[in-house]
Amino acid sequence: MRIVLLTFLIGLAGIAFAHPGAAIQVAADGRVFFVDTGGGVFVIERDGKLVKHPGPAFHWFALDEASGLSKTPWPSIPGSEIDAVGMKPTVVLSSDFPVIVGRDGALYYPRPDGEKEWNLFRVAPSGARTVFATFPASKRSDGELRYVNGLASGADGALYFTFDRSIHKVDAKGRVSTIADNIVVPDCARIPGTEAPSGPYLRGLSLAPNGTIFVAAAGCGAVLMVTPKGEAKTVLRSTPPYSPTAVAVANGEVYVLEYLHTASDDRSEWLPRVRKITRDGKVETVVRTTR
Repeated sequence: MRIVLLTFLIGLAGIAFAHPGAAIQVAADGRVFFVDTGGGVFVIERDGKLVKHPGPAFHWFALDEASGLSKTPWPSIPGSEIDAVGMKPTVVLSSDFPVIVGRDGALYYPRPDGEKEWNLFRVAPSGARTVFATFPASKRSDGELRYVNGLASGADGALYFTFDRSIHKVDAKGRVSTIADNIVVPDCARIPGTEAPSGPYLRGLSLAPNGTIFVAAAGCGAVLMVTPKGEAKTVLRSTPPYSPTAVAVANGEVYVLEYLHTASDDRSEWLPRVRKITRDGKVETVVRTTR
């Protein structure tokens, strides 16, 4: 896939937000979808061309290959929005929290219930919403609540999520366990705009067929490979102020969504690029964007 440079203009200067988008997925047909919080959803076609996809400039999305959720009546969530666009795949976009389409065709998303616990909700294609799992909340060293930063589905049907420093698993019965806790990234390169109490600030994650987890350590400018036993190893480092926010594993390769981080809250300054780790361990730039 050749390197593509796309220049596009948008009039979003001055809009504030807390963090850049964290979603990249590879469709069954090989196309790579990623979110640009300042520009919307983009697709890297199989021939390497970059095209704009319909949909708002939200922070997260999930691909629904079967499009069973294309007409789902979404629940009303104060201060947040879910939107579905396109067909096969349908892109289900979320403004304020990570989402994933499970192997059962339902949409899953996390929401805090006060400061003591989290609920992982399941939304069926019919729109019926239930609590699939509940797990304890935790706080950072400065007393702020740790948020669920990433959500992924595994080949075994389980769901996986990240807090700032840990990775957890939710099995098919809704039971929650910890894969890795208190993760430390050696030689952490502090990234502009990230907060020290967040530590490695683990965000988007993706699973290989053998259960190996790849996760973006956005607070340290690194991608980690984590074994099912919780052993972590750094497999990619970004050059600050670039830092990864999400990853996608497909066909033995790891696609990495990175953002140009700045200390500003102006989303027009947060420019995304996509790199990938090839099967032989090389790192290649696939797409970089400018405005």
